[in-house]
Amino acid sequence: MAAHTPSAGAREPGGDTAEEPPALRRLLERIENRTCVVGVMGLGYVGLPLANTFHAAGFRTLGFDTEEDVVASLTAGRSYLEHLPSADKVFRNLADSDRFSATTDMTRLGEVDAVMICVPTPLGKHFEPDLGYVESCGRSVAKTLTAGQLVILESTTYPGTTRERLLPILTEGAHALVVGRDLFLAFSPEREDPGNQSHQMSSIPKLVGGLDEPSGTAACALYRAAFESVLQVRNSEVAEAAKLVENIYRAVNIALVNELKMVLARMDIDIWEVLDAAETKPFGFHRFNPGPGWGGHCIPVDPFYLTWKARSVGMHSHFIEHAGEINIQMPAYVVQHVQSALNEARKPLNASKVLLLGIAYKPNIGDTRETPAFVIWKLLSESKADVSYYDPLVPRISGHLSEDLHFLLGKESVSNTDLPSAVAASDCIVVVTPHACFL
Repeated sequence: MAAHTPSAGAREPGGDTAEEPPALRRLLERIENRTCVVGVMGLGYVGLPLANTFHAAGFRTLGFDTEEDVVASLTAGRSYLEHLPSADKVFRNLADSDRFSATTDMTRLGEVDAVMICVPTPLGKHFEPDLGYVESCGRSVAKTLTAGQLVILESTTYPGTTRERLLPILTEGAHALVVGRDLFLAFSPEREDPGNQSHQMSSIPKLVGGLDEPSGTAACALYRAAFESVLQVRNSEVAEAAKLVENIYRAVNIALVNELKMVLARMDIDIWEVLDAAETKPFGFHRFNPGPGWGGHCIPVDPFYLTWKARSVGMHSHFIEHAGEINIQMPAYVVQHVQSALNEARKPLNASKVLLLGIAYKPNIGDTRETPAFVIWKLLSESKADVSYYDPLVPRISGHLSEDLHFLLGKESVSNTDLPSAVAASDCIVVVTPHACFL
C-alpha cells in the first residue's frame, strides 16, 4: 500500500480541530516523560554532537554508524572529534553511560522511537547531488519501521528530498503506513560549525519542517526537549531551502571578496586594508575575508544542490554558479602566485621545495573535508614541485578523498622537531590555513 502524504504545505482534513492521531499522542507522551528512545545515524561531525545533546537531555540514545572504528572508539571513550568542546569528557561520559550505546547493527533501528539521519550528501563527478548515503539509511530504517516512529533527515539537501526521495523508500514494500497518522517524517537542517566555541549545538535555534502537521508537531516536541529554541516552518521544503540559503549566502559573499582581492591586487591595493576601512561602517556591511578557496562539509557543496534543482524546474541560477566558478579557481590563483614569487627569486617551480602551513579547511580545527589545501597540493605536484606540510591539528591525512587526491592519503605532517629544518630547506612557504598557533 502506498503511503499517503498531503501535498507540500497542505493541512490534514479538519485543520487544527482534527483529532490527534493515537500514535502521535503516544509518541508525545514518551518524549515528555523521557522514555522515548532516540537513534542517530552517522556519528561524525554532526551526528555525534547531536547524540550527545539528546543524551545530555535525559534520553536513552543509540548511535548507528557503518564504521567499526567509530563504534569501537565510542565504546572505549576514545575521542575522534577533537574540535568538540571538552571532547575527551564527552566521549568518556557516553562510554560510561547506561543510556548510550553505539552499534553497526542496523536491525537495532527497530528499538528507537525517533531516528535522525546525519550522513554526508556529497556531489557526484558532474556536480550533481549524491544522495546515496541518505537512501541507504532510508532502506535500513524501512526494514524495521513500525507504526509510531518519527524519522528526521538532518543532512543538507535540495528542496523536496524528504518528500520525494526519502518517503518512498520508507514506505515501499509491505509497509501500510499513513504519513501523519502512523509514521511521522520531517526535515531539520544541521547547523554545526566545527570549532566554534561560542555556539554549542543546544543553543543554536533549530528549524523544523514536517511533511504534515502531525509530523511537524512530533519533531518540534522532540527537539524542544533538548534545544533552547525551536522554530517550526511551513513544511520540509521550506526547511530544506532555508539551509541552502544560509550557506549560499556565505558562498556568494566569499566569492565576491575573492574576486575583489584579485581585482584590487592588479591595482596594487591591499584588500585587507580596504576591508578594515569598509568595516568601520556601522550598518549595511558584513565582512567576509578572501582566502585560498572554500572548504568544509557544506559551503563547497550546497550551492550546486540548489543549481541542480533549479535546472530541474527550468531555471538557471547564474549568479550562484558564477560564485562557484570564482571559488573553485582560487587554488589555481594561489599556485600562480607561488610560481611568480619563485620566478622573482630566479627559481623554477619544478623541483622547488614548497611547505604548506595548515591544511585544514579553516583555522584551529583538524577538519580537512573539501579543503582547498589539497587542490593546491595537487596543482603544485602536477608542476613537479616537492610539497610537504605542517599542521599540528592534522598529523596524518586520512578520510574520504576523491580519486584524484588519493595520492595524499597517509602523508604525515612535518614534526615539531623537524619544523625548523623544513622551513630552512623550503624555497617557498605558503600559509594556507592560519591556525592560531602560527601567529
